[in-house]
Amino acid sequence: MSGCGCSGAGLRPVDEAIAALMDFVPLAPPTVRIDLENALGRILAEDIRSPIDLPLWDNSAMDGYALRSADTGAAGARLKVAGYIAAGDAAQVELQPGEAMRIFTGAPLPPGADSVIAQEDCCVDGDWLQVPQVVRGNHVRLRGEELCDGDMLLGAGRKLRAQDLGLLASVGIDRVPVYRPLRVCLLSSGDELREPGERLAPGQIYNANRFSIGALLRGWGMEVHDYGVLADTLAASRDALNLAASEWDVLITSGGVSVGDRDYLKQAIRELGELHLWKLKMQPGKPLAFGSISGKPWIGLPGNPAAALVTALVVARPFLWRAQGRTEVETLPASLPAGFEWPVANSRRQYLRARLELDVQGVARVHMHPQQGSAMLRAASWADGLAVVEAGRTLRLGDPVPFLSFSELGA
Repeated sequence: MSGCGCSGAGLRPVDEAIAALMDFVPLAPPTVRIDLENALGRILAEDIRSPIDLPLWDNSAMDGYALRSADTGAAGARLKVAGYIAAGDAAQVELQPGEAMRIFTGAPLPPGADSVIAQEDCCVDGDWLQVPQVVRGNHVRLRGEELCDGDMLLGAGRKLRAQDLGLLASVGIDRVPVYRPLRVCLLSSGDELREPGERLAPGQIYNANRFSIGALLRGWGMEVHDYGVLADTLAASRDALNLAASEWDVLITSGGVSVGDRDYLKQAIRELGELHLWKLKMQPGKPLAFGSISGKPWIGLPGNPAAALVTALVVARPFLWRAQGRTEVETLPASLPAGFEWPVANSRRQYLRARLELDVQGVARVHMHPQQGSAMLRAASWADGLAVVEAGRTLRLGDPVPFLSFSELGA
């Protein structure tokens, strides 16, 4: 390996590392039942089936008139308006031959009616209605047309969205079983770290990872407990990790997993548990580590802020989503034309901070930020996703490049 660490020799490919992490996903958290009002973003713990037909009755899809299609012919018909039915009314009076009934959207069809004509498609003359020929079932929503009693609504492991909550409410479900949030302990490593607002002494930096990684975890619906900054000693690392493993579902650290003389986290993990993986074939983010303490998973993110963010999004995210009980954790990239060139191949897969911009023809192209250093968060703040350049590949302007949007990654 070269002194700069640019060689990919001996490094674990990213996809292989993610697959390896999935072998260690713990059981999902316990289940709780909550009201729909509080269920947005939560992970469904059981399959949900419809308890009713939807609609529960044949009803009108339009404001208009309910009628019997057999009463109309090629020449149309003149029908007597016998009453009206509004949404919320019970249709109890049977429609007789030669009659029509005023009806509003969502109102149940009266017995005897099989069709609806929109009000703009007919002529009203007092109590009489002139209609063209109407096809049976016109503008009618049939009972069970959308769902039948017992049909699958939503599967376990689904992250509940606004439209999912509306669907559940439409069949009368007011409470749902969900997994309690994954409880994650977040620790930072480095004597040089200080909190925003504090005065920096020479050699000190502000702790950006505590805020970026913590925000990611909370945005993913997880409960985060922040243990603050660990002192750069083996004893401090060992004590903090041992305590965290006794209290939380997953442990995440940033920093302390590289090759420095004072990077003690890996040694502490080896003493307390197991180190399963270290160093990935990706840039930024090579020094990611993974292990376990007392059966609790530990993810060691790099200390450089951009590297920590990228590895959290690419590698830690699918593991954490699955540990939270989610079934769908893969994010498929879009293939879009590159608005930049990558003339020199790299031995590691690149995750470039990039965003989409429209060219003069209105085509979205992927443009990368000029600052791609692993310590630089400005590019990530400017970007709206990651452009992925595979190891050994070069790009010319306009070549297709995979693009992972931050919104799809939950960032």
